[in-house]
Parts: sequence; structure tokens; C-alpha cells
Amino acid sequence: MKVALVIGHKSSSGGARGQDGTTEYTYNRELVYKVASFLLEHTSVSTKIVYRTEYKDLPDQINKDSPDLIVSFHCNAYNGMVSGTEVLYYNKSSKGQHIASVLQVAMLGALGLRDRGIKGKGAEDRGGYLLRYTKAPCVLLESFFIDNPSDLAIGVHRKEFLAKVIAEAIARLGDTG
Repeated sequence: MKVALVIGHKSSSGGARGQDGTTEYTYNRELVYKVASFLLEHTSVSTKIVYRTEYKDLPDQINKDSPDLIVSFHCNAYNGMVSGTEVLYYNKSSKGQHIASVLQVAMLGALGLRDRGIKGKGAEDRGGYLLRYTKAPCVLLESFFIDNPSDLAIGVHRKEFLAKVIAEAIARLGDTG
């Protein structure tokens, strides 16, 4: 199985930010490399790390490599007080829904945060463009709320474990087809 691991946002536009200055991009760049490293060392899953250029070009950029699965890494933000973990998938993809539920359970076990569930999104919804226009099943991970100091502390403290459980879940998905 070949998996595209997409780093949410980019260095020049880091996405949501924690009170300590950590951005979605900086947190997830490190997390993605840890996931890829674990998959390389412990499984037969091959990975391609994807750095975003322009959002509108991202589905085509990913589709060129013909992955079997796409996982895009993000963090939520709202008002500094909301907490939890969720996974987004394209609302017309039963495979995406299944993948989202497997990864949601893994992240909940690693972080122990509130279960915000899996959420089907249409192409017009935030994040939906990528979910809809990639050829392989695609999910968007929102591991925690980066602007919530407690969530961020948990995410930082448990990053190694989070990477391991995400990688293990991806490997299990590859084993089941």
C-alpha cells in the first residue's frame, strides 16, 4: 500500500497557532515525519510526504503519485477553550468513512481527548475540496485544538505515541484492503 501523508498548510502560511507560537504546519511536519519513519521501519507501507503548494492544486499534486490512501494532518482552533479530536472524510465515500473511524479511534486512544466524532464533508465545505477531488480515499485529521493550551500540551507530550498509533492504524488499513 502507498500512502500520501499531507502536511497541513505550509511554512509561509502555518495555519492555526497555539499560544506558544506553535503552528499547525510546524507541529504536523514533525508528526508526519514520525509517522513515515515508523511505517518505514515497522511495516511494508510506502509513504510519500506531501508539502502543499497551492491549495487549489493539491488534489492534482497528490493524484500524480497514485496513492492508495491519503491522510492530511491538521489541528483545530476556535476560541482557546474547545477541546477534542475529530476526523473529516468525503461524505459520499464509504471507504473514507471507515478509514476516518479507524483513525479516530487510534487518536482518541493516544490523546484521551473529547471525541468530536468523524464528520462527512461535501466538496463545498471547509476541507471538502481535498477530500472530494483526490482519487484515493482521503481523510483529514484534526488531532486536537492547537489554540487550547491543555490540548496542545497533550499533543506535544504524546506526539511520539500519536505518531505510532496513527502509523499502526494505517498499516492495519493496508492489511484489510
